[in-house]
Amino acid sequence: MAAHTYMQAHIQQFLQYLTVEKGLSPNTIVAYAADLKQFSEFLKERGRNRLEDVVRQDLLDFLAARKRNGLSSRSLARQIATLRNFYRFLNHEKILTADPTQNIESPRDWKRLPKTLAFEEVERLLNLPKGDTPSAVRDDALIELMYATGLRVSELTALPLQAVNTVAGYVLATGKGRKQRIIPMGDMALQKIKIYLETARAKLTQGLASDWIFVNRSGRGLTRQGCWKLLKKYARRAGMRRSISPHMLRHSFATHLLERGADLRSVQAMLGHADLSTTQIYTQVTRHRLKQIHEQLHPRG
Repeated sequence: MAAHTYMQAHIQQFLQYLTVEKGLSPNTIVAYAADLKQFSEFLKERGRNRLEDVVRQDLLDFLAARKRNGLSSRSLARQIATLRNFYRFLNHEKILTADPTQNIESPRDWKRLPKTLAFEEVERLLNLPKGDTPSAVRDDALIELMYATGLRVSELTALPLQAVNTVAGYVLATGKGRKQRIIPMGDMALQKIKIYLETARAKLTQGLASDWIFVNRSGRGLTRQGCWKLLKKYARRAGMRRSISPHMLRHSFATHLLERGADLRSVQAMLGHADLSTTQIYTQVTRHRLKQIHEQLHPRG
């Protein structure tokens, strides 16, 4: 087996481990694979055909090259995490004894404040008349549910019919690592979901069986790209000039809850964050917003 092919075999072994043992989502696996492909191609260019020959300086040079090519601090931090996990796996499997990722620090500034919508912007988007066609009724329910639950767009598009309990008013979401969590829907989302299920969904499926709650005009499950497009369409109709994304509604869900007194642990549970520190970034958003309000409105701000 050629040296470079041997390296690829270890990468595939690692990706298989992440899928089977760690239960990571397909999107996360794709991101890991892309990072490691770039890394292996970089090593091949400089003649490092065996993992045993890779030293710490190779990793530093790779990261420096990625940064020069315009990679953001956040993406750079993700690539460092990928390399750390890869070498941890190689050590655990006794493929390598050394770990060149030790003492490589992540960029300090990767934790940028998440972009959110003001409550008034969300209200404008949710209250916008969307029409009475089956697709419009679906879109109204989808956008309302997205904001009401803070679901990731990947979770939303993979939401099966049985995961929505319209009697008790909650959603059973399956997040990263296939972990499940229960999220209340709220009255408005529940009402719109019921209308969609009772009046529009069957028209979209056209009699075809489908497991997914949100379907397109062919009766198949709505895609993540489809969610992006319809959200941008209604944002333009609502007079919103900036580009918005499904994740901005998720960020807004968390920020608005904290602004109105929700405790951090509850928000963490609803978002499906494994680590509380991930949720804590939203407290920085609320502090930043309070500071802006004080500066704008206080007589001596």
